[in-house]
Amino acid sequence: HQRPKWLNELVSNENLSRDEAAARSALLRVDSYDVELDLGNAADPAAAGFRSRSTITFDCSEEGASTFLDFIHGGIDAVVVNGRAYDPVETVDGSRVLLRNLQVGTNKVSVEGTALYSRSGEGLHRFTDPADGRTYLYTQYEPADSRRVFANFEQPDLKASFTFHVIARSDWEVVSNGVEAARTPLGDGSLSRWDFSATQRISTYITCILAGPYFKAQDMWSTTLPDGTDLMVPLGAYCRASLAEHFDAENIFDTTKRGLDYFHGLFAYPYPFGKYDQAFVPEYNLGAMENPGLVTFTEAYVFRTKATEAQYEARANTIMHEMAHMWFGDLVTMQWWDDLWLKESFADYMGALAVDRATGFTN
Repeated sequence: HQRPKWLNELVSNENLSRDEAAARSALLRVDSYDVELDLGNAADPAAAGFRSRSTITFDCSEEGASTFLDFIHGGIDAVVVNGRAYDPVETVDGSRVLLRNLQVGTNKVSVEGTALYSRSGEGLHRFTDPADGRTYLYTQYEPADSRRVFANFEQPDLKASFTFHVIARSDWEVVSNGVEAARTPLGDGSLSRWDFSATQRISTYITCILAGPYFKAQDMWSTTLPDGTDLMVPLGAYCRASLAEHFDAENIFDTTKRGLDYFHGLFAYPYPFGKYDQAFVPEYNLGAMENPGLVTFTEAYVFRTKATEAQYEARANTIMHEMAHMWFGDLVTMQWWDDLWLKESFADYMGALAVDRATGFTN
């Protein structure tokens, strides 16, 4: 096919400029994402990618306008805009999917293709445990790597509600930002489909998926709000099965409960994301990431030998730092990345303050 002139005029670029983000924000208001990921082949090391389908509902302020989605992929099979199917050859330019002839008001786009498993800690990272050969998956997106997993408008100010559906091995734990709404066995029962409840309006970079034979511990935190209603927050803690004997989940839950007590008193605004899961994952590029409802941490915080008081205090500080982000970073988010310093500085301060005021550490 000969590329049309308008496609040749697009700038092939893996990244989004601030001016492009501002133009897209002025044009769009995103309502919701419905994302389906088929991870049934994840345990096969020969499988380079997985099926990804993203359906996005959004409002556009200009009749006939054009914009684009972000998707770093291994091939796109279908692009449907407002019921009309477009040839991917004519609409896909590198990591961008062009959307043309949008209508004023509600628009709906669906993109289906292949996303790629990662070994770099970006996107959907796949790890094989040398201890037992089992496969573990988790996502890490900040600042702009959710586009490695599903097609989206990858910028922090275009928040939306996200509903995830994941196909994976039935004997795995599968977790996302929202609570599990349904689990359905498929075919011979070796695979199941997990359906998660819709999230609050959040940014793309703090959505999250965890899948694998993780060890899981559970607890509950509750408080009575000023209006007399009770707030119940289920707690979960995850690590690799081969590390379960070293996993001090009770200590982690104790710190978590102290933090939720302290921040509810300090911020006077109830935790808005339903549950509070924390996963300690392998080959992690960061110390931790504040995904609402599913915070991820480096598994270096699972102490396999006798740990020092300073190590426990450092872990508590990271737990409190990420928890502060639930309010400052997740509920309230910077418009663009030049204000990243503000949410991080605030979480640094609040994390240290909570360790000092709400835990037994005195240094």
